[in-house]
Amino acid sequence: MRPGRIVMLVLGTLSALLGLGLLAGAGAAGFANYLQRDNGYFTTPSERYATNSYALTTPRLDIMTEDGVPDTAPVGMVGSILLGGSAAAGKEIFIGIGPRSDVAAYLDGVSHSEITEVRFNPFRAEYRDVAGARVPARPADQGFWTASATGAGEQQLEWDLRSGSWAVVIMNADATAPVAVDMKAGGRSDLLWPVFIGLLAGGIVFLLIGVPLIVLGAAGLGRGKGGPPLPGQPVPGQPQYSATAPPPRLHAAGALPGAVAGVPPGTGVVYPARLSGHLDPNLSRWMWLFKWLLAIPHFIVLFFLWFAFVVVTIVAWFAILFTGRYPRSLFNFNVGVMRWSWRVAFYSYGALGTDLYPPFTLERTGYPADFDVDYPEKLSRGLVLVKSWLLAIPHLLIIALLTGTAQTWVYRDGQWVQGGAGASLLGLLVFIAGVILLFTGVYSRGLFDFIMGLNRWIYRVAAYVSLMRDEYPPFHLDMGPRDPGDVPAIPPAVPPAGPGYALPGGAPPLYGQPAPGGTGTPAAGGPGGTATPTAGPAAGHAGFYGIGGPAAAGPDKPEAPAGRDNAAGPDNPPRI
Repeated sequence: MRPGRIVMLVLGTLSALLGLGLLAGAGAAGFANYLQRDNGYFTTPSERYATNSYALTTPRLDIMTEDGVPDTAPVGMVGSILLGGSAAAGKEIFIGIGPRSDVAAYLDGVSHSEITEVRFNPFRAEYRDVAGARVPARPADQGFWTASATGAGEQQLEWDLRSGSWAVVIMNADATAPVAVDMKAGGRSDLLWPVFIGLLAGGIVFLLIGVPLIVLGAAGLGRGKGGPPLPGQPVPGQPQYSATAPPPRLHAAGALPGAVAGVPPGTGVVYPARLSGHLDPNLSRWMWLFKWLLAIPHFIVLFFLWFAFVVVTIVAWFAILFTGRYPRSLFNFNVGVMRWSWRVAFYSYGALGTDLYPPFTLERTGYPADFDVDYPEKLSRGLVLVKSWLLAIPHLLIIALLTGTAQTWVYRDGQWVQGGAGASLLGLLVFIAGVILLFTGVYSRGLFDFIMGLNRWIYRVAAYVSLMRDEYPPFHLDMGPRDPGDVPAIPPAVPPAGPGYALPGGAPPLYGQPAPGGTGTPAAGGPGGTATPTAGPAAGHAGFYGIGGPAAAGPDKPEAPAGRDNAAGPDNPPRI
């Protein structure tokens, strides 16, 4: 991977994230400024505050520090607060704001309660009681109040913020106890408009810096990528090159889409997005318990890659709309991100299929999990408008059932509260597979095949929603490790070796099907046993990430003729 392009991608992602954060703040500030137009206030609900003492106070109202507001600032520019309420039992209420030192002197020796915390939804007020035996004088007779309101019924006080340390006092107007009032508070600020402008401008600037860096970095990382791996690097599910036979067609990003010749009918649906994963027969019983920790470096990298993936997809949307083409380098990058994600998912909690640590690369490797998409030479300009959301709704609903958690609504404290319950179907199946592995040391083959089918469905839909293909994903659960599109064509000059058998010197057998040999031992991962890598015609394929090769021929084990199974007999019953 190119270090310079990686740096561009990381810096672009950080810049774009900062820009989005500033734009989100600008949206909040703009909406708040809109709501407080015409001298409006943001107000809390009216709630009951009560104490058995003579007064309710705030311990300190340090809205601004001592030098927080310049003396030249326009009155009300920084902000204003509103306090409104009425006393219970028909009494007159007093609301006052004064210097904290003067309030402390006025209430010195007077029993009063300080409001320490107020919570809403549900409402709860916490107080700190201050003991005292002195009876206070009537609050309205004091001359230190900066702002005050008193009288019967609902009273309202508005006060412009200014420098200093202040306190709010709420009492009965006749200075008697107890105090019970229904109060609300509000605030407004004329600074919201300039804050909105500043955040909006800053967000746009950072996005204009970040998005081009992401696109350039992604294009550089995707340029020339997406093809088959280098010679000597096997691709799971596909045969290796042989010096004695022409190499079969490898499915790679950039290849022309279409059905694969030689695929037996009814074996699955060939879709131009292919996902494969081959189970490791020697999985550790307990390592899966800690893979969340081991995969943290990948999760960090994937955070940046998926953010870039979203940005690149948006750019590709415009490119397809105006040109009908998906830029090749951006296409390769996005396929690489999905391939990287699938490798990590296969290693961790998307399948738990291998203990081999995933490589840090966008390219195809010999890792036992692989994902690829055929590059489309032309895409529909009209479909790009609707396929990512409208046409994909049936599939998205199914995927929501597969990967989403159950939601419950509980009526609590006077309101409905939403909460999650349980795990997703895919997550539950993987967890069950892990528990079985922990106690038995065996990964259930049928469960693995089903998990692979679910993942294959999810990634096909993801490729379609990500604008990579126009072909509608099939409603088909193609289970098993090998994608139907990865089954190679059988050369017409060579007679077929029978259903599910490998040709001598050819490709490894299909997952779960017996290999040819004197004893008819099933291939690794197949029912009834495991194959041991041995010397023989297909030794080069034996043992590759859990795919067994044909059994070795020898004096006691003559090689079975191509295209024939071992004859059934008393010592060799037929296999189904």
